[in-house]
Amino acid sequence: MRRALSLLLVAALGLAGCSEEKAGKKDSYTIGVANFLLSGPYFSGMDAAIAAQAKTKGNVKIVSTDAGGDAAKLAANVEDLLSKNVDAIIISGGPLESAPAALNAIKAAKKPVVLVDRKFATGEYTSWIGPDNEAIGKQDGEFLAAKVKGKVAIIKGGPADNSIGLARTNGLKSVLSTKSDITLVEAPDFGNWGSDGGLTVMEGLLAKHPDLVAVFCENDAMCLGAQRAIASAGKTNQIVLAGVDGQAEALKAILDGTNYVVTGLNSPNVIGKLALDRTVDVLGGAKVEKDTVVPSPQITKDNASQYL
Repeated sequence: MRRALSLLLVAALGLAGCSEEKAGKKDSYTIGVANFLLSGPYFSGMDAAIAAQAKTKGNVKIVSTDAGGDAAKLAANVEDLLSKNVDAIIISGGPLESAPAALNAIKAAKKPVVLVDRKFATGEYTSWIGPDNEAIGKQDGEFLAAKVKGKVAIIKGGPADNSIGLARTNGLKSVLSTKSDITLVEAPDFGNWGSDGGLTVMEGLLAKHPDLVAVFCENDAMCLGAQRAIASAGKTNQIVLAGVDGQAEALKAILDGTNYVVTGLNSPNVIGKLALDRTVDVLGGAKVEKDTVVPSPQITKDNASQYL
């Protein structure tokens, strides 16, 4: 009888051990990706990079959503992902400053959440991966300070409280505002992070400041639009452009020797891949960094081919 009980106890412990192993580490994972908006090339690139990296794992399924720039829709999408019992959620918040409803729902469900690019002003998260936006702005400022003298315009993406845009512009200002031979001019309207917006804002700037020597945009897409406006005004040889992100079209313009002269790498491809890896590590029980700053090297004609 005692031998039988011992065998039963050993079997029970073995089953318990198997259950714990299955609970701790699964054979496959489903990861939800909650995108605030996919309308811009940067954010669609991030989403694509996450999906591509998941395929390399062989055991990770991605369920991606697009809130179309609506914070309430983002929260609803997160709730929907949780109802599908995803193992973790990656949030690409874009220009959204906070997502309390989404983060609270994820916390209540006891699921890990990894933030990419945007670190929200409030709310709990498992890990964040993104750039040092102020450092990128400083890099652009240092490049322009060595290249031009005169009036430099700033085109912002908006809205007024956008912390990523503010960090980039403040980084630029920290350098150029100390230069006695440079005058800064901020566009009164926002370019809304797009090429068409950059073109429209640039047209307004040229009407008021035809003597501009350089333009800094908070992202490459707006600078590409501004470049078109500058060309239409016949001022390509007068005005140089500096952007942020390392968008392929901007890199080509830099490599081709146009008046687009510098940008700072903020690669959605790199960040997206790292985010997927980070999420899988968390699900596997690894201890990970709370915040990871991704390097943002300066890109000029000298090294643009390397990144293109």
